[in-house]
Amino acid sequence: MSYRTLLSFIALGLSACAFASGPTAELKGHKFEVELATDDATRERGLMFRDSMPADHGMLFLFDQPQELQFWMKNCRMPLDILYFDEKYKMVSVQQRVPPCQNGGNSCPTYPSNGQAKYVLELNAGTADKLGVKPGDELKVTR
Repeated sequence: MSYRTLLSFIALGLSACAFASGPTAELKGHKFEVELATDDATRERGLMFRDSMPADHGMLFLFDQPQELQFWMKNCRMPLDILYFDEKYKMVSVQQRVPPCQNGGNSCPTYPSNGQAKYVLELNAGTADKLGVKPGDELKVTR
């Protein structure tokens, strides 16, 4: 193999790595790049202190067991849609256009699931409405 051919293979391999993506979540045919919140620390921090998020991004929270969940918007600077899913990735409920907590303290309102959930997807506010989501919709996750 020539030196030039070897360099071509290396360049091709590196460009493929550059386009490799992380975890994704697909809902109603729309794919989102997601950050995973898999432990207490990342779930607690969530999307705090961020001013914005690209339209095709979100955060997926993973819990060990299905349970009734409540989220709040402490230190969150952008409005979000909060989508709750059961252990089979079926939507349980959604809280739409949840505003940031303006008081910054621990007295922020909570936004509960309507039933037991194991996964929560946070997206930019208005996304759930644009997609026309409803309970029973399926989330497809790839890691």
